[in-house]
Amino acid sequence: MNKRNIGREIIEGLEELAAWTRGKAELATHEVTLPTAEDVPHIRKELKLSQDAFAGLLGVSVGTLRNWEQRRREPQGPARSLLYIVSKEPDAVLRAFRDPSPDPRAGIEHLVAAQQAKAAASRKAVPVVKRAAAKKCALRKGPLKRGRR
Repeated sequence: MNKRNIGREIIEGLEELAAWTRGKAELATHEVTLPTAEDVPHIRKELKLSQDAFAGLLGVSVGTLRNWEQRRREPQGPARSLLYIVSKEPDAVLRAFRDPSPDPRAGIEHLVAAQQAKAAASRKAVPVVKRAAAKKCALRKGPLKRGRR
């Protein structure tokens, strides 16, 4: 078995980098085109996932996913990288999220359930706040005083 010399590999890499900065060497490069909002619906449909499930997989809200799919917003940063991985290796991503794990919170099913619970809670909270605000306004007597909040 051939043992690696990590120190020597680092020095060779630094020498190669120095030669490149002086213009004396060409480095091997690989260009990657990350997905845009236009690609999002195609990627989701390739995985055969609902918007709720796909949003849970990506760790974004369903509203954000819809904004991407309707091209009102563009995915940014890590979301674009994750979309790229999902588009190139969909089976591996699904397998990773579906594998049984000792942690009961792991897996796509948990992510979807959490996203749905979060969405349901936010929908329920809005009318309650509105009713409470309406009660407060109805109990108030006389004109509002300026300068007080």
